[in-house]
Amino acid sequence: MTDPAQPGRADVDLDAVLTGLRVVAIPMRVRFRGVTLREAALLQGPAGWGEFSPFLEYEPREASRWLAAAVESAWRGWPEPRRDSVPVNATVPAVPAEQVPAVLARFDGCRTAKVKVAERGQTLADDVSRVAAVRDAMGPAARVRVDANGAWGVDQARYALGALAAYDIEYAEQPCATVAELKELRLALARAGIDVPVAADESIRKAEDPLLVAREQAADIVVVKVAPLGGVRRALEVVQECGLPAVVSSALDTSVGMAAGVALAAALPDLPHACGLGTVALLEGDVATDPLVPRGGELPVRRVATDEGLLERWAAPADRQAWWRERVRACWAELQRT
Repeated sequence: MTDPAQPGRADVDLDAVLTGLRVVAIPMRVRFRGVTLREAALLQGPAGWGEFSPFLEYEPREASRWLAAAVESAWRGWPEPRRDSVPVNATVPAVPAEQVPAVLARFDGCRTAKVKVAERGQTLADDVSRVAAVRDAMGPAARVRVDANGAWGVDQARYALGALAAYDIEYAEQPCATVAELKELRLALARAGIDVPVAADESIRKAEDPLLVAREQAADIVVVKVAPLGGVRRALEVVQECGLPAVVSSALDTSVGMAAGVALAAALPDLPHACGLGTVALLEGDVATDPLVPRGGELPVRRVATDEGLLERWAAPADRQAWWRERVRACWAELQRT
């Protein structure tokens, strides 16, 4: 391979990646996307720290892109930023409406909120009450977006977004699972006079062809994440090739992974929306003494150094350390085949 962000570069090999690999397991403050304990493998190279933390169910082929992103972070670094800080949104999990103010209080100064909807075991009434509570707490000037993680069918999404539109929704993130459904939903919303833009997330980051959404005119906005796309540079290429407004988001990263998301947001030519990069606030702890959490609704553009005491405090058990090392080996082997 010739790309220095990828395995095959002379100064990065599997031994270099595994040397000093640290694995942490940090509890979540509240359950989010079914996750209550966030595990992450951290690796260090000449450019700094990188984070490899694909969700546990991901197979090596998909997870290998996360390893490529971590190698880029630790060995190559990131493109030059165009801005010194980036605006971020608060993230509201599928909590009862009465818990919304406490969740929002963790996101200092954020004027945009992303609200989880379509949670398994809950109803549209739960979603409406949660979104209403966010709007009430943040006021009419704030932006409120919703994220269904592809859980709705087209008719269900049209009905739900018709109800949620009363709360002035900035956009709906991945309301349906497939690109074809997103395209059909956009047409259905237009016919019904429901003014809620559609954003694609999983249809970008989990797709073999992340540009299909744009070609099919299935979304108004693309949500991009560094790790699932293979690094900051590849994510920048995807945004450029899609030609749609982009929102940079995270995947429940520690501050190490979050710094890569901030680097992507800082390198974009345009940044019309607040980014989903405030989720360190959803973790019970972090690996840095100065974590990347919102202050005044923004995050600074900077590298993050880990703290040895925090790495020890949140260290995963020995069996999980071994599991993650084997996972790195499997993903490294997958990258050799690409």
